[in-house]
Amino acid sequence: MDNRALSTVVEKLLSMGLVLLYIGLVTTTLYGGTVPAYQSAVGAELGDRTLAEATARVEQAIPPDARTASATVRVSLPETIDGAGYSIRTDGDALVLDHPDPEIGGRTQPLLPDRVDTFEGEWQSGSPTVVAVSGTRGSVTVTLEAER
Repeated sequence: MDNRALSTVVEKLLSMGLVLLYIGLVTTTLYGGTVPAYQSAVGAELGDRTLAEATARVEQAIPPDARTASATVRVSLPETIDGAGYSIRTDGDALVLDHPDPEIGGRTQPLLPDRVDTFEGEWQSGSPTVVAVSGTRGSVTVTLEAER
């Protein structure tokens, strides 16, 4: 009769062990594959949105045709994408997002008027950024720079 109490304790310990094993396997599966893949997809989407917003702000910064052009437009960018710093630079014609993760990044070409001769500069994440536009009717320079 002394073994009846022992079998109940062993049964409960085995049940708790199986539950803990199940929870451990589910947690490992989620954090080992599903969650990092989701974070990477979210990072790529945020990178695309950031580049699209930057392109729109560059296009909006150029004033209509006038004798002289002088404008400075503030651009708000996320401080990090997927937990890492990044930069947005020009390559002469387009905006390029550079990020340490090769899956995050891209290139987009803003629609600039023909009078824009020079498109240059770079923005670093985490610092206030502006688009500076200067020039005359026939020759306009658009520069990406840190806010002063």
